[in-house]
This record gives sequence, structure tokens and C-alpha cells, in this order.
Amino acid sequence: MIIKNGLIVDPIDGEYTGNIEIKNEKIIKIEKTNSKNYEHIIMPGFVDVHTHALKKIDTMKASNYEFKKWAEMNFQYGVTSFLPTTVSASTDQIKKVLEKMGESVLSIEGIHLEGPFINPDKKGAQNGNYIRNPSLEELKEITPEKVKIMTMAPERKNFFKSLEYLNEKNIKVSIGHSTANYELLKKSFDKGAKRITHYPNALSTLHHRELGGTGTALYLDFNIELISDGVHCTPEFVDLTYKIKGPEKIILITDSMEAAGLEDGKYDLGGLDVFVESGVARLKSGNIAGSTLLFDQGVRNFQKYTKCSLKELAKVSSYNALKDLDIENKGRIKENYIANIVILDKNINIQQTIFKGKIVYQNK
Repeated sequence: MIIKNGLIVDPIDGEYTGNIEIKNEKIIKIEKTNSKNYEHIIMPGFVDVHTHALKKIDTMKASNYEFKKWAEMNFQYGVTSFLPTTVSASTDQIKKVLEKMGESVLSIEGIHLEGPFINPDKKGAQNGNYIRNPSLEELKEITPEKVKIMTMAPERKNFFKSLEYLNEKNIKVSIGHSTANYELLKKSFDKGAKRITHYPNALSTLHHRELGGTGTALYLDFNIELISDGVHCTPEFVDLTYKIKGPEKIILITDSMEAAGLEDGKYDLGGLDVFVESGVARLKSGNIAGSTLLFDQGVRNFQKYTKCSLKELAKVSSYNALKDLDIENKGRIKENYIANIVILDKNINIQQTIFKGKIVYQNK
């Protein structure tokens, strides 16, 4: 396969026009040209490391077939790698999810366990009946190799023992649903918890005498997940975060629940009723309950809110997430990299998605 006359956007090498040759799942040759006119934009396939559901297929209830169907649906939004994400649940429920997902499903890079080891005071739309302290015994049961990220609150009992264990297994500990202050967050960062879940939602707020979770995430060198839907954060807050953190430390996510891609109505999230109105998902209490954001819209929103370059957009939509997961053969338009590619028009609309060198979505 040869992709001709595109504006190639690589998160490291930048933007240039050229042609790409693909063979045996990989990019084997890139020919740079000096063309001033190009037909489309070529970027690394998008990566969503925090998504609970899509179009009624939910991590907590999906069969192996449904996980595969979810992966296939993701292609129309440019997503070529993702982590289905759990909510707080019992040990048995989590183990069933891990079992049903299976060992190898298309674009699934692993799983993200969000909870149950979080702070009930910052539970958001998590089910408080399942929130608890971690133990090494339970962690050993629910952290097979496919678990890549675990969201936890550092104020929970046994957190630092758990962190040491998870570091050894190369599972990324992400701080979220937490009231932790600067001192505790710095200790967590220094000991290896270097990412923040859906910043700044469900964190302690910034104050001039205590940075809290919101301020500390900006001050220290955390990688931060960001939901660019205009609901979880205002456009101005997204832009502020971009200006302070820079594009190297931001990982775009959807945090999508089962209404993503569907109409308004009543839905479910971890056994809790969720009401979607005008595309915004909330519990009866008014708490935001995940999002209905589709990844390509989040990418367009981020560029609109920040006016970032396409090179920076490739970082926040793909490269940063994969680098955080220590995945080194994806996320770039570069020779010998896996050909996971999204082809876009000049308005960042999906024209075509290529997964492992094959066209898996074509916008008709």
C-alpha cells in the first residue's frame, strides 16, 4: 500500500509532505517531497487509555465478541489503540471482566482499572459500595499482565506498599478520585506514581496556601489525562493546562460511558443510573458520570481550544499515551513502526483509518 501526497505529521519529526509505503503491517518507506499542496493529513492512529464504554458496549458487561466489536467501532473515530476501563467493583466482578476480555483483541492494548482503591469523598460517579483499601492479596488476584494502568488514591491505607508492588509489575499507577495534598502527592510522585486520572476532575482544588491535587499536577512533572469535551473542563481551562504543562505531558482521553455515540436518555454506569441530556451524562445527584465524547471530536476540540500545532496534536492524541505505557513501535509516522494511521481532511475529520497496514475504516 502507498499513501501519496499527504501532509505527514510525526510527533517528533514534525510536519512535511510526502508519500508512505506500507508492507507487512509496518511503514517501510517514507519519501519526503516539497509539495506545497497536499490531499490529506496523515497522523498516527489515536489512542484512548481511559474509556468505559461505547454505544452500549460496557467494559463491566462486555463479552469477548463485544470487546472485538468495540474495537472495530473505534476505527471510525480514528482510534487504533485503547484500554477498556473498569469502575469500582468487587474482586469477582473485576476478575470476570479480565476473563471475558480474553488475551488478544485487535486494538486493545490492555485494561485500565479505575478504582476500587479510591477516596469515597471524591468518588464522583463510582459506586461507593465497592470502594475499599487495597491489599497485596487482592492486587495479586486482579493484576494479570493485561492490566496496564490502575487509578488509586494515595491517602488509602496500604497505598505505598501497593505502589511498590505495581511498580515491579510495570503497571502505571495513576492518581485519581483523591483528596491528597501537595505533600502526599509529591511523595507519591517520587515513589513512581507519575500520572493523573481525568485531570482535574475528582481532585482536591487549588488554593494559594495548599496546591492540592489540581495545583500539584501542574507544578510537578505528572503526565495528565484530559477530557476535552467542554464539560469536564471549560475550553479556557484546557488551554490554561496546555500553556502550563505543554503538549508533552497531556494525554487526551474520552472517559466515555455507554451513551457515547447514542442519543440522550437513561443509561447505566457501574450499577448507577445515568441520565444523558444534551449529550451530558450525570447521576441523579448532578455529578458528572463519564462523558459521551467520541475521540475524534475531542481531538478537534483540543486544537480549537488551544490553537496547537498538528505536531503537538499528534503528541496529545497518540504518542504521549503510548510512551507512558512503554509501547515503542506505535504512535509515530516513521519507518519500521506499526502502520496504525489516521488520514484526515484539513478540518481534522476522519477520512480513513489504517490498522496494522490494512484499511479498516473508510468515510464514504
